[in-house]
Amino acid sequence: MPESQNIEWKSKWKDEYLEWICGYANAQGGKLYIGCSDDGTIIGLPNARKLLEDIPNKIRDVMGIIAGVNLLEMNDKEYIEIDVPSYPIGISCKGVYYYRSGSTRQILTGPALEAFLMRKRGASWDNLPLPALSLNDIDDEIIAHFKQWAAKKGRVDKSVLDEPKNILMEKLHLMNGPYLTNAAMLLFTKDPEKWQLGAYVKIGYFETDADLLYQDEIHGSILEQIDKIVDLVYLKYMRAKITYKGMQRIERYFVPEEALREALLNALCHKQYQSGIPIQISVYEDKLYIANCGCLPENWTLENLMQKHASRPYNPNIAHVFYLSGFIESWGRGIEKICAACRMDGVPQPEYTINPSDIMIKFTALQDRIIRSVTTRVTDTVTDTVTDHFDERELQVLKLLAEDPAYTSSVLAEKLSLSRKTIALRLKSLKEKGLIERIGSDRKGYWNIK
Repeated sequence: MPESQNIEWKSKWKDEYLEWICGYANAQGGKLYIGCSDDGTIIGLPNARKLLEDIPNKIRDVMGIIAGVNLLEMNDKEYIEIDVPSYPIGISCKGVYYYRSGSTRQILTGPALEAFLMRKRGASWDNLPLPALSLNDIDDEIIAHFKQWAAKKGRVDKSVLDEPKNILMEKLHLMNGPYLTNAAMLLFTKDPEKWQLGAYVKIGYFETDADLLYQDEIHGSILEQIDKIVDLVYLKYMRAKITYKGMQRIERYFVPEEALREALLNALCHKQYQSGIPIQISVYEDKLYIANCGCLPENWTLENLMQKHASRPYNPNIAHVFYLSGFIESWGRGIEKICAACRMDGVPQPEYTINPSDIMIKFTALQDRIIRSVTTRVTDTVTDTVTDHFDERELQVLKLLAEDPAYTSSVLAEKLSLSRKTIALRLKSLKEKGLIERIGSDRKGYWNIK
């Protein structure tokens, strides 16, 4: 039997294995076998009976917990089984907190330790009081937007929406005693980074993993970030596969909008904001990644995540306001909706990568929806057809037509700061060289790059 989340094999006892026991106690519990090789073969212990007395005392003295220590025997070889239960409180070994993740032992420090201890206490970071935040910092414009969204969705009684700001914050569970909470800061202030670094989203377009071509950042209330992110990704970072059914223009992106929106909402609701690291969206011509500092609920695996499951948001108060706004459902259906949207649009299912401190989702493009960069496509066309008689000025027009075949002469003239007459001459030249042809009427048709 191989080593796993819950099993570890050791040939002999070392006091450093108290750290492994600590990791088991803080995670799901587990068993440590002493007197076995790495593959689980029993090799025996010459001092098994002495260890049977020493190990329980060391565990109790160093960590203050009790673990089952049993003497086992097979083929006349004695070995020790240490059965460690999962503890409902944080356990330290000589002042250091360890955690078992997969088959590795990790040291918890900084934000990860803070989040771990809060989970053990049944608390959440988004519900912590923020004494430096006052009602004056709560933005009235964001409050007004929330009321519009909530009234439209009908998940909040109208009488609650009519309450003054201070009462509304209490009704939304954004007060902890006399103080506003971290959730209130992220949701209803214009500049949450004044209190929490990294409360924004970074978007970058990559030609290769090492070549970042351009990037943007989305700041402000996380309630208002979602629409800005979706608009920016589709308008600037992703190119649609444009086809025509008769005169009807059809645009299809390799990530369905509903899937992208749901993935972003998941990231905003489940992020460990105390990490100070922004959500990162990496866009390529054939794939898109969303990376987020966060972790799965206690004892969950990727298999649990992909199956039907109950809603267990990392930031329940933030998720509650997103629910009231109509942005998300409360039944843990986010991933189900992402997969359904991809399935309905006929694109590959997303891939999840779960690391100890972050979660990443990857969307992949179908081959027939990959749009190569405008310069590459147009240059290839020019090289293949008119290498000897090509005008650099005509390349500017070709680039724009490759970007959108439906551009009219007026739009081309505006984008290139030229007269319509000049554009008409360049289009005529391109037609005569056999590079383009007009499909449909001047008003409703489009240009086909041949």
